[in-house]
Amino acid sequence: MAHQTSSDPNVFILPDLGEGVHEAEMIAWKVKPGDTVEEHQTLAEMETDKALVEVPSPRAGVIAQLHGKEGEILNVGEPLVTYEGGGGATPKSAGAEAAKKAEPPKKSAASAGEEEREDAGTVVGAVSNEPLFKSDGGKALATPAVRRIARDLGVDINTVRGTGLAGRVTEKDVRSAAQGGGSKTAPAPSRAPSRAPAPSTNGSTTSAPAARIPAPRAGETQRIPFRGTRRTIAQRLRQSIDTAVHFNVMDEADASALDRVRKQTAAASGEKLSFLPFVMSAVCRGLKEFPSLNATVDDEAAEILRHPSVHLGIATDTEHGLNVPVIPDSDSLGVLELGRHVTELAQMARNRSIPRERLSGSTFTISNVGSYAGRFATPVINYPEVAILAVGRVREGVVVRNGGMFVGKLMPLSLACDHRVVDGAEGARFLQYVIDLLQDAPETLLAPARG
Repeated sequence: MAHQTSSDPNVFILPDLGEGVHEAEMIAWKVKPGDTVEEHQTLAEMETDKALVEVPSPRAGVIAQLHGKEGEILNVGEPLVTYEGGGGATPKSAGAEAAKKAEPPKKSAASAGEEEREDAGTVVGAVSNEPLFKSDGGKALATPAVRRIARDLGVDINTVRGTGLAGRVTEKDVRSAAQGGGSKTAPAPSRAPSRAPAPSTNGSTTSAPAARIPAPRAGETQRIPFRGTRRTIAQRLRQSIDTAVHFNVMDEADASALDRVRKQTAAASGEKLSFLPFVMSAVCRGLKEFPSLNATVDDEAAEILRHPSVHLGIATDTEHGLNVPVIPDSDSLGVLELGRHVTELAQMARNRSIPRERLSGSTFTISNVGSYAGRFATPVINYPEVAILAVGRVREGVVVRNGGMFVGKLMPLSLACDHRVVDGAEGARFLQYVIDLLQDAPETLLAPARG
């Protein structure tokens, strides 16, 4: 975890919590003002994308101020903790820097000290009694964290009366405006700021709605902001739908012989073994035969990246939302090893201890929807991958083979591919190849797909 530095030695700013992370949600503080902390002691627990991260103290000292409340979104580079020290400057957020032009002339030392305390309060929602000010262009003065809360609550922050220093909008102002009380919204400007037209799914443009939906009356509807894991899921699924061109192929495999092999292997090894590791092994072999599906897309470079090894992502349902842990080099593992990895990763995903690096880098994803209910599905591709396979619930059904009918085990399989990369016939051939392995050669799936 790389620690960025502040111009004030007593201010610890939120560091980069992982590659590509620009913000994090405050889950819980582990310290409080006045606490004496040691170097590397945990200050806070924060959520980035799909992982919980403990933020350690970069130094020993006494906590003077905490910046941010539980549930608040903080950006990398914003003040997180202020330590007691010898006359250090008050931390300044990006919003405070932008507000310099709007601040009144400097006052006495006592007044300046009072203003600094009020300015620091805008990060965590404290309220001051300063007059109303607007920045250039009529935009409200507010920290990125407060702007995020306003977006989550559907509040136009530019119409909220700011009670913070120099008229800055605080968290309390935003929440009061959302509830229709406290800080009332200012009159709307005579000419509303123009908004760029939003693209629709068919490529045309539509105008953004002029006003947000009115808040429901108490006891009717609960508003839940998109935050943490749920927000990440929403963003990534939206990106997949907006970018990949989905098509689906569905069929069933007769898993009767596979079920016998599965039970024999479980009894011989003494390990619990589901159908999923066998499907994973069959998929690895299928991807070797049809490498166009073991690929990712670099849309910025307009390139398709075909990968020599298979890194399977396994969609895992948790109480915090969907996670996709990755098993690197899945094609080098046998069925029993794959089963152990699935069990281990599922447990880490559910208790939120999975390392961040195990949540990225997959080349193909399998979603075992049948572990709950349902037969067929239309899974959404885990972009930038180009294909995903959903495994339905194995059930007893009538199987017709070689002119005869009998009751067997049927396994529904649903494949979704990115039509920009994979042709329909190619996707169908891949699915049939996997089905043939599961039906006719389940014993071959015990060994790794490659030596």
